Amino acid sequence: MHVDQNDDPSTELDARERAMVDFEREWWRFEGRKEDQIRVRFDQSPSSYYRALQTLIDLDAASGYDPLTVKRLRRQRDQRRRVRIEGRRADPGSR
Repeated sequence: MHVDQNDDPSTELDARERAMVDFEREWWRFEGRKEDQIRVRFDQSPSSYYRALQTLIDLDAASGYDPLTVKRLRRQRDQRRRVRIEGRRADPGSR
């Protein structure tokens, strides 16, 4: 049975959340530093933005909205965690 996301408002992203996912998909196209763009577009510090983004990408609704961008962001987050835990390897291809 297919459940339409529109039937449950809790599964939808609000306009700000959609804007954050959209921004992550295409921020590199805009002029200036990403941190400066975050301050102007979202009226918050980059650290607050990134904390909110990490929570956002764990939502099923975010993955439903833009699966490729969310998957990339999750992969990048997981890679940063691994580096923090394991440290950098001399040869990234080694195990």
